[in-house]
Parts: sequence; structure tokens; C-alpha cells
Amino acid sequence: MPLESKLEKLILDEPEILETKLLLLGSQVPTKYGKFIDVLGVDAEGVLHILELKRDRTPRDVVAQTLDYASWVQELGNDDVREIFERTNSGMVFDEAFADRFEGAPVPDDLNSAHVMTIVASDLDAGTERIVSYLNRFYNVPINVMKFGYFNDDGHEYLARTWLVDEATAAPAATSGRNKSTKAAWNGTDWYVAFGDDHSRSWEDARSYGFVSAGGGDWYSKTLKSLPQGARISVHVPKRGYVGVGIVLGAAVPADEARLTINGEERAFRSLDLTRSYRHAQSDSENVAEYVVPVRWLSTVSLDEAFWRQGMFANQNSACKLRNQFTIEEISKAFSIPDAD
Repeated sequence: MPLESKLEKLILDEPEILETKLLLLGSQVPTKYGKFIDVLGVDAEGVLHILELKRDRTPRDVVAQTLDYASWVQELGNDDVREIFERTNSGMVFDEAFADRFEGAPVPDDLNSAHVMTIVASDLDAGTERIVSYLNRFYNVPINVMKFGYFNDDGHEYLARTWLVDEATAAPAATSGRNKSTKAAWNGTDWYVAFGDDHSRSWEDARSYGFVSAGGGDWYSKTLKSLPQGARISVHVPKRGYVGVGIVLGAAVPADEARLTINGEERAFRSLDLTRSYRHAQSDSENVAEYVVPVRWLSTVSLDEAFWRQGMFANQNSACKLRNQFTIEEISKAFSIPDAD
């Protein structure tokens, strides 16, 4: 079997033959130097993978070419990665394709924070083996060779694969250049808030009285305390979806001290007719208070009407900057909210 000529098609048709699960950005991806990368992919962590077929090139040529491609890839920013995918996959949305490939995982804020190089070969000459092993083991260059072997048994075809340098000892992915941001741009306005509707808090309370809250430990409350006044928040209830968009009116305050303005009247949070306790088990080792942030709602829905679309951003932090433009755009449409500048 002329395996070398078929490996690229095999990878494109069945990327699972690679040990690392990838979303393929494209094949024959042009660089600014007039060359073409055989296959370029991204993994679930946002690391880019340069896949180059050895074909019949000399060890010097294939290794030099792969390193040259990496010198271009390391300059790619977050927007560049998205543009490459959408240019080579017409009509597809990167965020949706990423979530579909990685079991619903949202796109990480950092795309191309690092990269690795893999030479794909049907056989391996001594020269390529020496060069790649030397770069990987002695200079921590993240380059390796995946060798494929072909076997035929009574009409059944099989592929076997092996790494030149064992992955357990291989050099880690190289950090990409910083002349372009690998982190998604932030518009300076939008924040994400996770609201746990559970035994201690209720979304209907928050929706009715104008607040969000989190607590039960510093890990939960510290990010909520970072919300600035004037921030626009999109509220997500885990396993349900997005339920509201609002403007932060003040700083996070312990529930026992919090006061909210209800129909023009300032009232203590604990005096409200709440359906949950907003309290947590006591502990001497950490601050377990529930913290409350006052919010002016722009638009809300009930839990049963929660909005979700595959590829949207979700996070375990109680609050963080919302950089995912796909999520912002979908929320803006669903809740009839004008886009932030």
C-alpha cells in the first residue's frame, strides 16, 4: 500500500487515528512565506498541532520545513486561529465545531498559547530519527515523529502507530510568540456570572429582588467580589443555561449586611421574603458567608426558559470576564440586548 500518499487523507477523514484528539483547522494551510502546512489542528486546551508528512523528502528538508512552519504558527493570535478555521470550513462556526468535537467544551480563552510539531511518516530513516531525537531530548524542541505501519491480513487492513520519542519523556509544547494576543479580546464591559440555583439560593429570588450571590467559601466568593460597578453580567445557571442580563449596581457584601433597593425603598437583604436561606455551614478555617451583589436587570427568564446553544461559554468560577464573542452575540440576540462597544 502506498501509505505515504494516503496518510493525509486518512488524517483528514479519520482524525481519531492520531493519539491526541484534535479539531482540524485545515489542510494545506498557507503561511505568509508562501509555503503550505499539510495539516493544522487544535486540541481541547487550545494548543496548535502542526502535522507534516515526510513523504520522500530528506531528513534535513522535512525537519527544516516543519520548524519553518512553527516559526509562522507561533505568531498566530486568537483571531488568526478562528479565521483560518472559518476560511477553510465555509459556513461553520468555530465555537460550535469546537464544542461538537470536544464533548460540549467551550473554546478556551487562550488559543495558540503553545504549539507542537509532528512529522507523520510511513517509515523512518536514521537521519530523521537522529535530528528529531536531538532537538527534542537535548533542546526541548516540541517536535516528534508518529510512524504508521500498514498490515494486511486476509483482506483486512490495519494501521499501527508508534512515537519516535515516548510522549511521557517528550519536550512540552512550546509557548507561542506574544506579538499577537493568544487570549480572546475583552470588550471591557461583559462579565460572566455562574448562579447556583440549589438548596441555599434561588434564581427566582435573584430575579425578583435584583441581585446575584455566591458563597460557602473564599473560592466561591472571591471572584464575585471582583465584579465592578457598571459591569454588564450574563447569568448562567449550571446545567440549565443563561437566564438573565443585568448591570451591577454595587460591590459584593455579606448577606447579613447587604441592602437592596426594592420599588424605591432600601431594605435589608435578610428582611426580604426569600425562598432560600443564603447561609452555609460554619467553619473556623474559611469565610463561608454568602455575598450579595445588587443588579438592575435588563432582561431575565425563568429556569424553564433558560437559553443555551452548543459552543457557548460556561465556567465554574462565580464570576469572570466574558471574552467569548460567540456567547455575547447569542445572548444579545436571545435577550434583545444591544451589543457592547
